Amino acid sequence: MNLTSANLQALFKAYNTNFQQGFSSMGEQGALYEQFCTIVPSTTAVEVYPFLKGLPRMREWLGDRVIHSLEGAGFSIKNRKWELTEGVSRDAIEDDTFGLYAPVFEEFGRSSREHPNELAVEVLAANPECYDGQPLFDTDHPVLNALGVETSVSNDMGGDGDAWYVMDLSRVIKPVVFQRRRDYSFRALTDLNDTAVFMTDQFLFGTDARVNAGAGLWQLVVRSRQPLNAENYEAARKALQDMTGDYGRPLALRHTHTMVPSNLEGAALRILNNAQAANGADNEWAGTSQLIKNPWLRKA
Repeated sequence: MNLTSANLQALFKAYNTNFQQGFSSMGEQGALYEQFCTIVPSTTAVEVYPFLKGLPRMREWLGDRVIHSLEGAGFSIKNRKWELTEGVSRDAIEDDTFGLYAPVFEEFGRSSREHPNELAVEVLAANPECYDGQPLFDTDHPVLNALGVETSVSNDMGGDGDAWYVMDLSRVIKPVVFQRRRDYSFRALTDLNDTAVFMTDQFLFGTDARVNAGAGLWQLVVRSRQPLNAENYEAARKALQDMTGDYGRPLALRHTHTMVPSNLEGAALRILNNAQAANGADNEWAGTSQLIKNPWLRKA
């Protein structure tokens, strides 16, 4: 191929098509994180999240309005920069072997689509501090009881096995926040007169983004590292649905989803799909939540 501007631009378009094909090939699996993340468009380097301390609830209007001040004004998530770059040699283009790189850039697209899934699970594994100053999964989340006395509430069932999660994903706010400052895009450096091209004799193609993920509302998720069986499923489900806000006000949480790593898929299916338990008794937990199998969840 002659290294004209028109030919190099056509090459970029071809590689960009490969990238887009890889990106779209993920289908619903690429959007896995959207099920348990609040998606936030970011407009600055650091986003500050004034999460409500308790999920908002209507009250009877007697006298003046009660103004609910936003809590956690100091809780923030800083955007991070990400990149993936490949150099295509000038010789490969001149010798018409540039087509060998097409699968590489298709994989670039796939990787870009998967990256938010990876970041969202990174939050669950890292267990960062959330808006109340406690780790996302903790036994000491501060909540005021019916008498106005601060008490400790747990959303961590303990254990030392592979982590699985019960969640209420029916709300607008989710257990994890994913913020997007600059979306994933495919770019290229194809100017023969560019210094980098001159020094390396390579044309550069790659993708980059500014995004990050962080803790959302801890009340919406319970983590368990106990064996995934009916008894522990019931306990985690109860812990989620029994949670109350300040002053003992019900949150009316619903256990809508159970998320597990790939190696716990069988145990989860037995609980959620089988009409009968192993002993032949009726399985009362069949159909009580939707299963999310997340291959990014880490194994113990």
